[in-house]
Amino acid sequence: MSRPTSTYRLQLTPDFGFAQVAEIAGYLRDLGVSHVYLSPILQSTPESRHGYDVTDHSRIRDEFGGATGFREMAQHLAAHDLGVVVDIVPNHMNTVNAQFWSVLKDGPASPYARWFDIDWADGTVALPVLGDDVEPVVDGDVLRYHEHAFPHPGHYRLVGWREGPGYRRFFDVSSLIGLRVEDPAVLFATHEVIFWLLDEGLVDGLRVDHPDGLTDPRGYLERLRRRAGSAWTVVEKILIGPERLPDDWACDGTTGYDVLNRVNGLFVDPAGKEPLVRLFSERTGQPADYRPVMAQAKREVLDLFFGSEVDRLARAASCEPAAVRELLAAMPVYRAYIVPGEEPPPESVEIVELAAEACSPAVRPLVREVLYGSAEAITRFQQTCGPVMAKGVEDTALYRWYPLACLNEVGGEPDVFGVPVEEFHEFCAGLRPYTMTTLSTHDTKRSEDVRARLAVLSELPEEWAASVSEWSSALSFDPCLDYLAWQNLMAAWPISAERFTDYLLKAAREAKTAISWINPDPSYERKLRDFAEAAVRLPVGAFTERIEPYAVSNSLGAKLVQLMMPGVPDVYQGNEITDFSLVDPDNRRPVSFPPKPVTAWDTAKQLVTTQALRLRRRLGGAGAY
Repeated sequence: MSRPTSTYRLQLTPDFGFAQVAEIAGYLRDLGVSHVYLSPILQSTPESRHGYDVTDHSRIRDEFGGATGFREMAQHLAAHDLGVVVDIVPNHMNTVNAQFWSVLKDGPASPYARWFDIDWADGTVALPVLGDDVEPVVDGDVLRYHEHAFPHPGHYRLVGWREGPGYRRFFDVSSLIGLRVEDPAVLFATHEVIFWLLDEGLVDGLRVDHPDGLTDPRGYLERLRRRAGSAWTVVEKILIGPERLPDDWACDGTTGYDVLNRVNGLFVDPAGKEPLVRLFSERTGQPADYRPVMAQAKREVLDLFFGSEVDRLARAASCEPAAVRELLAAMPVYRAYIVPGEEPPPESVEIVELAAEACSPAVRPLVREVLYGSAEAITRFQQTCGPVMAKGVEDTALYRWYPLACLNEVGGEPDVFGVPVEEFHEFCAGLRPYTMTTLSTHDTKRSEDVRARLAVLSELPEEWAASVSEWSSALSFDPCLDYLAWQNLMAAWPISAERFTDYLLKAAREAKTAISWINPDPSYERKLRDFAEAAVRLPVGAFTERIEPYAVSNSLGAKLVQLMMPGVPDVYQGNEITDFSLVDPDNRRPVSFPPKPVTAWDTAKQLVTTQALRLRRRLGGAGAY
């Protein structure tokens, strides 16, 4: 089974399936990659544009071409000397599936009750769907409520849609239910298709989605390695600051956010920090210090979204919910790796203890429970840290505190301006030789070329401030959003009013300062649309044009570093030429193949990418740094 020297990430959709992947095999081979890296391939919600909402683990997705289409694609790729890497989702699946239906119908007696991480209360599971005065309707053996259907009768109770569900879920998404892959039978049932693809040599590698959600990530990876053999395996693990992947994880590395943020930092001038933070504070009224904003955002999302998770953990740890919220808000990482029945690693103890120092004395008993207590308390705490970080930091704080928005990436720290070259070399020397490296993904807040433009602002903060002042005097809307709007409009230029509006609506909903996903305001949203439509007509592109030479330098420099540093470089679809995408779903828009260079920047980037990938392919993997 061949290990990749480089990968090319493709987003499969009902319009772009296995046959379309096969058609571009020649192009990808000429580009220089060794493996095609596919988004999830198992049967998911029919209209899904991403595939992380699996509904049936026993089938390859029909809309993509099914098992036959996959086999034909893999054979065609192999004829072009290209292997296949697939994205797998062990943590969760969509709630609309045959197994969960059986559980709702028969309760704990269902043969599938062991599949899901359920908090049974009086033999029923809470389903948060109710949103109005409409009564559910009995239709034969089915109970219907709007678009929802449930067995009638069953072992469930319908509750308000704002309430937490009676099961572990993916972050705050109640339509994605947590799986218990720590159970060998569940692991096999949910991975059977993946295992036969590996056994037949049709797949060479795996990208594991969200391992932090699992009961036992280390144990899962050990079992996966035993069954999958030498298959190249990387995990979507978000590491903060100096944090490193646990040494005892049986995988080849991460999916590259740690690399992305460090490469990004190489092109940011630390001298820009003070003037840009000052400008941001003046424009938004936000504090000059990021940490209180982050702490406040985490406290807010705990109250907004995670009541059921907090209560479940409080019961497991025999502590007050207030203490649970306090410690979760103070945790600085997505997970502190403690395995029940084992002595906690010193670094994990230090992380939890340091977090507790910022809390009230009421947290001390909880600290003991999550470090040395029951398996349920230890594990439940681990599984709740990640969602609080994701929703509190990625999906709230990063939309509130943004002096230089290219620093506001997944796993990034927006108050850390620049990465010294010596620090970068030291980081590279410690990388696993086959870890993935990347600059753009389907989850990044901005594409690499948008960030390349934004990084230039750290070198000319005064010119930038003057331009922002000029645009703001012509047009203003919401102090909490305007400065983010100007940065993204400049860096994604040219952008349509429709795309810019969609971005700002998402940004405002994530920031939760005026509106949110669960608290819309039609009047605010109408004014936001008017602002976006007026903003794209201002001469913002003149500033973009002025900084273009420096942005090109950043873009090509970052690409070359990423493609030639240790690890397995990934190219996100279309990013072999310029791509000025913003956060999803903008960055999942279809790509035309082969991407045609239009500008000199396109041509240069395609040349750098192709030459570097071909060189990596000739050099092979795991070269000395």
